[in-house]
Amino acid sequence: MLPRYKTLRRQASKEIVIKKSRFIGYGKPVATEAEAIAFIEELKKQHWNANHNCSAYVIGERDEIQKQSDDGEPSGTAGKPILEVIKHQGLKNVVIVVTRYFGGIMLGAGGLIRAYTDGAVAAIEAAEPIVNVLHREVIVDVDYTWYGKLENEFHARNVRLGGTDFTDRVIITCLPEAADADRFSAWITDLTQGQASLSLGEEKYLIEGE
Repeated sequence: MLPRYKTLRRQASKEIVIKKSRFIGYGKPVATEAEAIAFIEELKKQHWNANHNCSAYVIGERDEIQKQSDDGEPSGTAGKPILEVIKHQGLKNVVIVVTRYFGGIMLGAGGLIRAYTDGAVAAIEAAEPIVNVLHREVIVDVDYTWYGKLENEFHARNVRLGGTDFTDRVIITCLPEAADADRFSAWITDLTQGQASLSLGEEKYLIEGE
Protein backbone atom coordinates (compact mmCIF):
# COMPACT_ATOMS: atom_id res chain seq x y z
CA MET A 1 0.00 0.00 0.00
CA LEU A 2 1.26 3.46 -0.88
CA PRO A 3 2.23 5.68 2.07
CA ARG A 4 0.23 8.48 0.45
CA TYR A 5 -1.52 9.30 -2.79
CA LYS A 6 -3.65 12.07 -4.30
CA THR A 7 -7.21 11.32 -5.36
CA LEU A 8 -10.70 12.86 -5.30
CA ARG A 9 -12.89 13.29 -2.25
CA ARG A 10 -16.25 12.50 -3.86
CA GLN A 11 -18.25 12.23 -7.05
CA ALA A 12 -19.15 15.68 -8.38
CA SER A 13 -19.73 17.59 -11.58
CA LYS A 14 -19.47 21.07 -13.06
CA GLU A 15 -20.72 22.52 -16.33
CA ILE A 16 -18.94 25.05 -18.51
CA VAL A 17 -20.08 26.61 -21.80
CA ILE A 18 -17.64 27.24 -24.65
CA LYS A 19 -18.95 28.81 -27.88
CA LYS A 20 -22.47 27.58 -27.12
CA SER A 21 -21.36 23.97 -26.54
CA ARG A 22 -22.10 22.62 -23.05
CA PHE A 23 -19.30 20.61 -21.45
CA ILE A 24 -20.24 18.79 -18.22
CA GLY A 25 -17.24 17.43 -16.36
CA TYR A 26 -17.74 14.55 -13.94
CA GLY A 27 -15.12 13.30 -11.48
CA LYS A 28 -15.23 10.30 -9.20
CA PRO A 29 -12.79 8.31 -7.03
CA VAL A 30 -12.75 4.61 -7.96
CA ALA A 31 -10.98 1.54 -6.64
CA THR A 32 -11.13 -0.70 -9.73
CA GLU A 33 -11.32 -0.51 -13.51
CA ALA A 34 -14.73 -2.19 -13.41
CA GLU A 35 -16.00 0.63 -11.21
CA ALA A 36 -14.64 3.23 -13.63
CA ILE A 37 -16.24 1.52 -16.64
CA ALA A 38 -19.58 1.23 -14.83
CA PHE A 39 -19.51 4.97 -14.06
CA ILE A 40 -18.79 5.82 -17.70
CA GLU A 41 -21.62 3.58 -18.90
CA GLU A 42 -23.99 5.07 -16.33
CA LEU A 43 -23.29 8.58 -17.64
CA LYS A 44 -23.69 7.46 -21.24
CA LYS A 45 -27.18 6.21 -20.36
CA GLN A 46 -27.95 9.39 -18.45
CA HIS A 47 -26.74 11.56 -21.33
CA TRP A 48 -27.91 9.32 -24.16
CA ASN A 49 -28.77 12.39 -26.27
CA ALA A 50 -25.37 14.09 -25.80
CA ASN A 51 -23.04 14.31 -28.78
CA HIS A 52 -20.10 12.83 -26.89
CA ASN A 53 -19.24 11.31 -23.50
CA CYS A 54 -15.44 11.39 -23.48
CA SER A 55 -13.49 9.86 -20.63
CA ALA A 56 -10.23 8.82 -19.04
CA TYR A 57 -9.16 7.02 -15.89
CA VAL A 58 -5.99 6.17 -13.98
CA ILE A 59 -5.98 3.27 -11.52
CA GLY A 60 -3.35 1.42 -9.51
CA GLU A 61 -0.51 2.14 -7.11
CA ARG A 62 1.87 2.67 -10.02
CA ASP A 63 -0.80 3.99 -12.42
CA GLU A 64 -0.82 0.56 -14.08
CA ILE A 65 -4.20 1.11 -15.72
CA GLN A 66 -4.59 4.18 -17.93
CA LYS A 67 -7.40 4.34 -20.47
CA GLN A 68 -9.01 7.12 -22.46
CA SER A 69 -11.80 7.48 -25.03
CA ASP A 70 -12.56 10.20 -27.58
CA ASP A 71 -16.11 8.80 -28.02
CA GLY A 72 -16.44 10.06 -31.57
CA GLU A 73 -14.47 13.29 -31.29
CA PRO A 74 -11.43 13.61 -33.61
CA SER A 75 -8.62 11.33 -32.43
CA GLY A 76 -6.53 12.83 -29.64
CA THR A 77 -8.76 15.85 -29.01
CA ALA A 78 -10.78 14.62 -26.00
CA GLY A 79 -9.74 11.48 -24.13
CA LYS A 80 -6.03 12.23 -24.27
CA PRO A 81 -6.38 15.81 -22.89
CA ILE A 82 -8.55 14.47 -20.06
CA LEU A 83 -5.97 11.80 -19.26
CA GLU A 84 -3.17 14.35 -19.34
CA VAL A 85 -4.99 16.54 -16.80
CA ILE A 86 -5.34 13.55 -14.44
CA LYS A 87 -1.63 12.71 -14.80
CA HIS A 88 -0.47 16.33 -14.56
CA GLN A 89 -2.34 16.73 -11.26
CA GLY A 90 -0.86 13.47 -9.96
CA LEU A 91 -4.23 11.85 -9.29
CA LYS A 92 -4.69 8.11 -8.75
CA ASN A 93 -7.78 5.91 -8.71
CA VAL A 94 -10.01 8.43 -10.46
CA VAL A 95 -12.28 8.53 -13.50
CA ILE A 96 -13.22 11.69 -15.40
CA VAL A 97 -16.02 11.98 -17.94
CA VAL A 98 -16.67 15.12 -19.98
CA THR A 99 -20.07 15.16 -21.69
CA ARG A 100 -20.57 17.49 -24.65
CA TYR A 101 -23.76 18.91 -26.07
CA PHE A 102 -22.81 20.54 -29.37
CA GLY A 103 -23.86 24.18 -29.65
CA GLY A 104 -23.51 24.60 -33.41
CA ILE A 105 -20.07 26.24 -33.56
CA MET A 106 -17.08 24.15 -34.63
CA LEU A 107 -14.12 24.47 -32.25
CA GLY A 108 -11.35 22.93 -34.33
CA ALA A 109 -8.79 20.47 -32.97
CA GLY A 110 -7.02 23.03 -30.78
CA GLY A 111 -10.30 24.35 -29.44
CA LEU A 112 -11.51 20.86 -28.60
CA ILE A 113 -8.31 20.03 -26.73
CA ARG A 114 -8.64 23.22 -24.67
CA ALA A 115 -12.34 22.61 -24.04
CA TYR A 116 -11.90 19.03 -22.83
CA THR A 117 -8.91 20.09 -20.75
CA ASP A 118 -11.03 22.79 -19.12
CA GLY A 119 -13.89 20.31 -18.62
CA ALA A 120 -11.57 17.86 -16.86
CA VAL A 121 -10.13 20.61 -14.65
CA ALA A 122 -13.67 21.72 -13.74
CA ALA A 123 -14.61 18.14 -12.80
CA ILE A 124 -11.56 17.76 -10.58
CA GLU A 125 -12.18 21.07 -8.83
CA ALA A 126 -15.80 20.06 -8.14
CA ALA A 127 -14.82 16.61 -6.82
CA GLU A 128 -12.06 18.20 -4.66
CA PRO A 129 -8.54 16.76 -4.73
CA ILE A 130 -7.36 15.27 -1.43
CA VAL A 131 -4.30 13.36 -0.22
CA ASN A 132 -4.92 10.00 1.41
CA VAL A 133 -2.23 9.07 3.95
CA LEU A 134 -1.75 5.50 5.19
CA HIS A 135 -2.04 5.22 8.98
CA ARG A 136 -1.58 2.26 11.33
CA GLU A 137 -3.52 1.65 14.50
CA VAL A 138 -1.33 1.48 17.59
CA ILE A 139 -3.43 0.26 20.52
CA VAL A 140 -2.14 1.48 23.86
CA ASP A 141 -3.32 -0.38 26.99
CA VAL A 142 -2.32 1.43 30.21
CA ASP A 143 -3.21 1.89 33.84
CA TYR A 144 -5.33 4.96 34.67
CA THR A 145 -2.35 6.60 36.37
CA TRP A 146 -0.76 7.19 32.92
CA TYR A 147 -3.85 8.52 31.16
CA GLY A 148 -3.44 12.20 32.08
CA LYS A 149 0.18 12.32 30.93
CA LEU A 150 -0.61 10.53 27.68
CA GLU A 151 -3.59 12.77 27.00
CA ASN A 152 -1.44 15.88 27.44
CA GLU A 153 1.35 14.52 25.23
CA PHE A 154 -1.09 13.46 22.51
CA HIS A 155 -2.69 16.90 22.54
CA ALA A 156 0.68 18.68 22.41
CA ARG A 157 1.83 16.56 19.45
CA ASN A 158 -1.53 16.51 17.61
CA VAL A 159 -1.63 12.71 17.67
CA ARG A 160 -4.59 11.29 15.74
CA LEU A 161 -6.82 9.19 17.95
CA GLY A 162 -9.32 6.57 16.88
CA GLY A 163 -11.07 6.25 20.23
CA THR A 164 -10.61 5.56 23.94
CA ASP A 165 -12.19 2.77 26.00
CA PHE A 166 -12.37 2.98 29.78
CA THR A 167 -12.61 -0.40 31.51
CA ASP A 168 -10.43 -1.57 34.38
CA ARG A 169 -7.64 0.00 32.31
CA VAL A 170 -7.52 2.66 29.58
CA ILE A 171 -7.28 1.46 25.99
CA ILE A 172 -6.37 4.20 23.51
CA THR A 173 -6.33 3.64 19.76
CA CYS A 174 -3.73 5.94 18.20
CA LEU A 175 -3.33 6.51 14.48
CA PRO A 176 0.22 7.53 13.55
CA GLU A 177 1.28 7.38 9.92
CA ALA A 178 2.09 3.77 9.04
CA ALA A 179 5.72 4.61 8.32
CA ASP A 180 6.05 6.03 11.85
CA ALA A 181 4.22 3.26 13.72
CA ASP A 182 7.36 1.59 15.09
CA ARG A 183 8.91 4.90 16.13
CA PHE A 184 5.63 5.96 17.72
CA SER A 185 5.43 2.68 19.66
CA ALA A 186 8.98 3.14 20.94
CA TRP A 187 8.09 6.67 22.07
CA ILE A 188 5.06 5.38 24.02
CA THR A 189 7.15 2.67 25.63
CA ASP A 190 9.72 5.23 26.72
CA LEU A 191 7.07 7.72 27.87
CA THR A 192 5.33 5.16 30.07
CA GLN A 193 8.57 3.60 31.30
CA GLY A 194 7.58 0.30 29.73
CA GLN A 195 4.26 0.16 31.58
CA ALA A 196 2.08 0.31 28.45
CA SER A 197 0.97 -2.80 26.61
CA LEU A 198 1.09 -2.12 22.86
CA SER A 199 -0.38 -3.90 19.85
CA LEU A 200 -0.72 -3.02 16.19
CA GLY A 201 -4.13 -2.88 14.54
CA GLU A 202 -5.25 -2.39 10.97
CA GLU A 203 -3.92 0.01 8.38
CA LYS A 204 -6.26 2.60 6.92
CA TYR A 205 -6.16 5.66 4.72
CA LEU A 206 -7.09 8.99 6.29
CA ILE A 207 -7.33 12.36 4.58
CA GLU A 208 -4.31 14.57 5.17
CA GLY A 209 -5.04 17.54 7.42
CA GLU A 210 -8.35 16.22 8.74
